[in-house]
Amino acid sequence: MADGAAATAMWVLVEETEIEALAGDPAGAQRFTVGGATVLLGPSGSVIITTAGDVPGHSGVWSAEEVRLVGPAPAPVTKRLLGDSEVWGADESSLPIHLAVRLDEGLLYLGRGRLSRAGTTRPAGGGESALTICVLRLDTRLSRPVLDRVRPTAPAPDLPDLGWLKHVNEDRSAALEQFVTGWYPVAGQPPSPPSVPAGSRSLPDGLQQLYLLAEQRPDALGRHNHILPWHEVRSDPLGELLVFGVENQGCFYWGLPWTWDEPEDDPTVWFREYDDKPVTEQEPLSGFLLQFSLFEAAMSAGYVGFADSLSDREVQQLTAPLQQVPLRCFGPRTRIRFYVAPGLVLYVSDALNDGMFDLWAGATHRSALLALPEFDAEWLRFDG
Repeated sequence: MADGAAATAMWVLVEETEIEALAGDPAGAQRFTVGGATVLLGPSGSVIITTAGDVPGHSGVWSAEEVRLVGPAPAPVTKRLLGDSEVWGADESSLPIHLAVRLDEGLLYLGRGRLSRAGTTRPAGGGESALTICVLRLDTRLSRPVLDRVRPTAPAPDLPDLGWLKHVNEDRSAALEQFVTGWYPVAGQPPSPPSVPAGSRSLPDGLQQLYLLAEQRPDALGRHNHILPWHEVRSDPLGELLVFGVENQGCFYWGLPWTWDEPEDDPTVWFREYDDKPVTEQEPLSGFLLQFSLFEAAMSAGYVGFADSLSDREVQQLTAPLQQVPLRCFGPRTRIRFYVAPGLVLYVSDALNDGMFDLWAGATHRSALLALPEFDAEWLRFDG
């Protein structure tokens, strides 16, 4: 075969021997199975063959831009894909990576990929780190027809409905409970410590409700930013606010007015970056907790799409089929608006202050992202 990869056309069915030859010396190549994928390591390159499908936790095509290899991977695969940190200059990780998918009718060659990001874990007893996930970005984006062949989307389960939306302006406690219980599955055993015990510092009803919901759904307290567990709620450095929420890198926090009396039913929420004066969120605690929950649901979703520097017209294109959540903007710096569909939360931020917008969508199932229409700009990532 002349010039290996150059002679192998993308997105066409090829013989297995032709794909294997891309690694060089197929007879002497090392062969491994990693997360359901076949990995060949040869002197001329690496070949990764996945199976068509969309099974969480298995290797395969993730999106039009990504193929994921799910470990743990043996040491030779880890070294080949991640390289050797002690080697200066080119090493085995600089060899090309060829990607293919096994269909019922044969192998479909997808072209080359390059390492985008990876995760490793080190055995408890010591030893070399093992590759747990490797995300490979395709050099050439897959067309929709090809994506549908190699990663057929599984039928949608029952997606979380929008029944909570009708309560936003009449009963926010009901809206919060219905959204959280619909979005997050029950996690099993409650974490310790449990909900706010009798005799503890008095906290507003909205926070106590969220703590109760988080007993079986701990992700409701946030995986990006965090609502502090009740026993970690504390005074701010100046003794002015009761800090109950923090940003993931510690750059800002949210607090409630400090009082020795019984808390207000629905107090004002204060936002404070550590070097600035505190400013108020536009919504009181009841609306803030719902906004926080929507933001964290989108940020921590298993399936996401995001784009930046969008025009107002492009934002209108994307949000036209969605329902806007009737709350004032979230975040005094970012001015975030929320839009929803079953199993989908999308937020729009105009933090850039130049007439452009950033957009992030998170979904409980890949099929929920299909509620988003085609638009003029390009996604930086889209898992639909």
